[in-house]
Amino acid sequence: MPNTLFEELEARGFINQSSNMDAVRDLLNNGKISVYLGSDPTADSLHVGHLVPVMMMRWLQKYGHRPIMLVGGATGRIGDPSGRDTGRPMMTEEVLAKNVAGLKKSYSKFLKFGDGQSDAIIVDNYDWMRGYSHLDFLAQYGLDFTIPRMLSMESVKKRLENGMTFLEFNYMTFQAVDFLTLYKEHNCILQLCGADQWGNAVMGIELIRKKCGKEAYVLSTALLTDSNGNKIGKSAGNAVWVNEDKTTPYEYYQYFRNTPDDLVEKMLKIFTEISLEEIAELSKKQGAELNAVKKRLAFEATAIAHGVEAAKTAEEAANALFGGGNSDNVPSFDLEMKEPMGIIDFLVAIKLFDSKSEARRMVEQGGIQIEGEKITDKDYVVQPKESIMVQRGKKVFLKVNVK
Repeated sequence: MPNTLFEELEARGFINQSSNMDAVRDLLNNGKISVYLGSDPTADSLHVGHLVPVMMMRWLQKYGHRPIMLVGGATGRIGDPSGRDTGRPMMTEEVLAKNVAGLKKSYSKFLKFGDGQSDAIIVDNYDWMRGYSHLDFLAQYGLDFTIPRMLSMESVKKRLENGMTFLEFNYMTFQAVDFLTLYKEHNCILQLCGADQWGNAVMGIELIRKKCGKEAYVLSTALLTDSNGNKIGKSAGNAVWVNEDKTTPYEYYQYFRNTPDDLVEKMLKIFTEISLEEIAELSKKQGAELNAVKKRLAFEATAIAHGVEAAKTAEEAANALFGGGNSDNVPSFDLEMKEPMGIIDFLVAIKLFDSKSEARRMVEQGGIQIEGEKITDKDYVVQPKESIMVQRGKKVFLKVNVK
């Protein structure tokens, strides 16, 4: 049976564009190559918006290709200007180290790491970039990048209108050197990237061509957007995180369970490994049957990110809650509470909100329920009892265990 990985990826909606589509199709279908995907440590976890190329990489590994997952310890010190109107805030060394560790944890949920031929490896571009002085870097690569070429990139054009700094202007040169380094050290000839990284990525294949006289390739994925067409990412305020200390498996499950009807087929293709034939049948469902499909989507996506047992637990919790019951599997919080507590202080204490103003606004808007009762009075007093079920909006449940 012929290898049809490229066709699988194409049918699932992963592929956006490539520097050489025919060559990449041949490499993926007829060879075993090393492929890299990078992410800067701007947070201590990946979020769902990052996962389109990560899930693509998971498919590549299933077909015998070797993933190289790059965390940008160096590029994270600059900040990628792509898709942004302003520069990124600078991070401390402590925050960078914490975020790099978090990204490694996220990647390990989707890929198998080890020493085997197709086992993934993790690299940090700070390991090679910190060895260059400014003069060294300019001497080695300064003649390989022209100002007109750099200014032609869309990411640069947009930022120039808002005062792009020299720091950010260097970003694409760093990413190009990353690809060159991985080409030399790991024979990596393909970079995966999101559509917004296209300009940075193609600079890498141009640098490899200049320095080595060889061809390398780029394959980009479409950006993940919500039902309003907005990019899903932490900067947009609608991120669903991969690491469970930021988004619980239950909340992760609920995110996919609440997928809009028109996005169910797309999400099944990208976030699950259900066969295309079965997805075609599932996508025909309507009404109550479509709700069952959403539950299947939520379970399969959660099982990949958090494991089958966590997916079962989340499913049981959702079934119990939305069936009118209670469940020990709902996310919980232990709270020292000896006396009655005002609703605003209570909501902040259990970390449903970062500030009292946020909590007060949600209460006044009718978005809080205590034991199934909607609370709209900001002066409401919560009485201590063994456990208190709290609901925020339609999707977030928390069982407060009172100590």
